[in-house]
Amino acid sequence: MREPERSGDLPPNATEGAENRSAGGGTESDAGAHLRASTGPTRRIIAIGGGKGGIGKSLVAVTLAIELVRRGMRVVLVDCDLGGANLHSLLGMEYPKGTLSDFVLRRVGSLAELVVPTPVAGLGLISGARNAIQVANPMYQQKMRLMRALQHIDADVAVLDLGAGTHYNVVDFFLLADHGVLVVVPEPTSVENAYRFLKAAFLRRVKAMDAGLGIREILQEVVRPGGQRPLVPAEMVLAVAERDPAAGAALEREMATFRPLLIVNQVREPADLTLGDGMCDAARRLFGLDLIYLGHLRHHELVWRAVRAREPSYYERPGTPFALELSAVAGRLLELPTAGGIRP
Repeated sequence: MREPERSGDLPPNATEGAENRSAGGGTESDAGAHLRASTGPTRRIIAIGGGKGGIGKSLVAVTLAIELVRRGMRVVLVDCDLGGANLHSLLGMEYPKGTLSDFVLRRVGSLAELVVPTPVAGLGLISGARNAIQVANPMYQQKMRLMRALQHIDADVAVLDLGAGTHYNVVDFFLLADHGVLVVVPEPTSVENAYRFLKAAFLRRVKAMDAGLGIREILQEVVRPGGQRPLVPAEMVLAVAERDPAAGAALEREMATFRPLLIVNQVREPADLTLGDGMCDAARRLFGLDLIYLGHLRHHELVWRAVRAREPSYYERPGTPFALELSAVAGRLLELPTAGGIRP
């Protein structure tokens, strides 16, 4: 169902308050006690996305979260793949009783009540929706309430694992983050879908700007001029600037702040190592977007055996080739400033 685009539908802050009860009606869990919502903003939100399923987004989310815990940070993993939650499996856990369904459907008052401990000390998990059919495509007000709550998890980092595709719900969570990370694998379909995701995210971000700029009519004129192919972002900025120089300048500034990140996963051959830089060059040349390459993760047979065996202890082993690659990626990410995403 397509959501109504009404910014005035935001719920009052009172709906975000914790009621100190668990999903089962008892007291708040120990894991949630030190991660209560509404005590302050989440210090850093990282969203792991991509245009295609089956490329290892969830594994990247889990292992990146573990690496950040290893660096002394308080981290909460949030399974935002509302239609196909699986982070609990990668962590060797049973499906938690309390999930995002309980928050979306207002059975609990805060996300803190849903944080459960994981086998990795210092890492909390908020599992994805149990009622996939009912919650996979939430209503506009439900999504906005969830997005607001994600900004108030008392943690150093919240890592969001997003679903596949380019529909509004996925893109909006990506844009919410301080760091939106695209995961691709060296396959043509993955690369193509990643470019499609980038364009969808940019257009969604531009739409969020419209309330302040009043450029909707101009955009409608320039996006499909004369029935030709849709304009890429850089062409869109030039076309808007021709009609309204001030609006064009504002769009150009917005495009400069949209700097998604890129990880190439499942690298197997030397030629795959050139994909990241090549995609960044292409994004700049074709779209006018500044895509930042964080690095690559090779295909490691032992990692995938650990996934199949539900053995998260392997991910925690320092000094392995996979751990070293992941550490390099995390180091580059943490060097970036937290400029903030699109906040509801």
